[in-house]
Amino acid sequence: MAETLTRQARPTGQRPASGTVRLLAVLAAALLLSACGNDMSDLKQYVEATKAKKHGRIEPIPEIKSYEAFEYPGHERDPFDPSAVAAKVEKGKALSENLVSVDTSRPPEYLESFPLDTLRMAGTLERNGELWALVRTPDGTIQRVHEGNYMGQNYGRIIRITEDEIVLEEKVPDGMGHFVKRENALKMSSGEE
Repeated sequence: MAETLTRQARPTGQRPASGTVRLLAVLAAALLLSACGNDMSDLKQYVEATKAKKHGRIEPIPEIKSYEAFEYPGHERDPFDPSAVAAKVEKGKALSENLVSVDTSRPPEYLESFPLDTLRMAGTLERNGELWALVRTPDGTIQRVHEGNYMGQNYGRIIRITEDEIVLEEKVPDGMGHFVKRENALKMSSGEE
């Protein structure tokens, strides 16, 4: 009885929606197949024209020469041989006059935690007849220093302060496990950086 009611509720002359979709799909496929023709004459002409063209000559692969190592005169030794380094140190005993020791027991000062090239001299001030320098750190703070203070990461001790520079005596590694003295200066910066 429910089936009879369903048939009566549908207007006459209409098909169910799934049948319409199937019919449209079959018509679209037929239309697409009829559009595909067997006429490939233009493609055949293009292939014939391409085959008729003269082709360029391909150069042969060049012969690769085998590598021949060249040994420079006087460089026959192993560069990692420690005896060669030790021999040079023995010959250069005059260097020992410039060697200095580093006091590792001294507590480091605040400005020793920054590389010297990141510090900027911001100015000077005089207090009780002594000239002090103002140094700007990378984080923007200003520190006050005077002769005898340390700054930079090479044990740089301030030996002189002028109106436009701070002169330091640094102790830098010489590459042989020792330290040598070197003078360096921190100039007055010209404006904000």
